[in-house]
Amino acid sequence: MLTDNQIEYGKAKVTYSLNEGGRHEHHDCIRMAYEWLDAQKKIKNPTTKTFALKHIIEEWAGRYISTSDVEVAAYLHPEIHGRYPHFNISARLTVPSDSRLSGISEALSQRYRDRFDSSVYSAREPA
Repeated sequence: MLTDNQIEYGKAKVTYSLNEGGRHEHHDCIRMAYEWLDAQKKIKNPTTKTFALKHIIEEWAGRYISTSDVEVAAYLHPEIHGRYPHFNISARLTVPSDSRLSGISEALSQRYRDRFDSSVYSAREPA
């Protein structure tokens, strides 16, 4: 799991894509985005398909996630490259296992899971 020091480093180094650049509520939001990205199948080049990634991630994580959170998580992930929302992940999205949320105190702390839409996913990560 990402440490606070790693997250602070990423926040200082990432180039934000939106004017909201640097809008973060909690380090756990970056941890949840990192776990979601980690579960996705990586491809050679950034996808050209546009997803509302932050919304998809927050529905899985059960908590608000900013675009900036996703950008920092992607920056810190050694296998992810590209610019939000065009990262090198397959367009056939994978629902991450809920076990990835274990130990993240902010996970499922808001009602975003109520909006979870499984139709955006093509696969499910084994538990």
